[in-house]
Amino acid sequence: MGILNGNPKDEPMHYGEIFSVWQFSAKAKMTLSTLQAFHYHAGDQDLKKMIDDLMDQAQLEIKNCDKLLKANGITPFPLLPDRPSVKLEDIPVGARFSDPEIAATISAGAAMSLNECSQIIGMAIREDIGALFLKTHAQMAALGLALLKMNKQKGWLIPPPLQLKRQEPVHA
Repeated sequence: MGILNGNPKDEPMHYGEIFSVWQFSAKAKMTLSTLQAFHYHAGDQDLKKMIDDLMDQAQLEIKNCDKLLKANGITPFPLLPDRPSVKLEDIPVGARFSDPEIAATISAGAAMSLNECSQIIGMAIREDIGALFLKTHAQMAALGLALLKMNKQKGWLIPPPLQLKRQEPVHA
């Protein structure tokens, strides 16, 4: 029996898997810190709920990645301290992120997360790692869809140039 046969959890991680999982954990920890700040800046209640859902997702990603890293003898990226609580009205208007800015930023982050998950799925040779990031991809895709719907409802979506149906040229 070769070293890559049997239970995937008993197989060694290759360097690409190690770095990708470590980096994904680091990104999730930085994202969690950013989302905490955005939560204090957000005024819209639907946006706050979406931020809460994304924070839950980031915490799940941290837990899963760090568990995998520790099980393989790798020290994870350190967790950042929680941000101190602040009331929206205490943030100066010129320093405050607007709701549309927050929504656009977290939407871009969700899209980038889908790309990261796809890359890890494609390079993983351990089935458990591929499956973990496939599940994470599906969860983030669902959150991304909810973000898109919210952005459209609130009028915050700025679409790229749209291809409108052109009229047929009239030949005389």
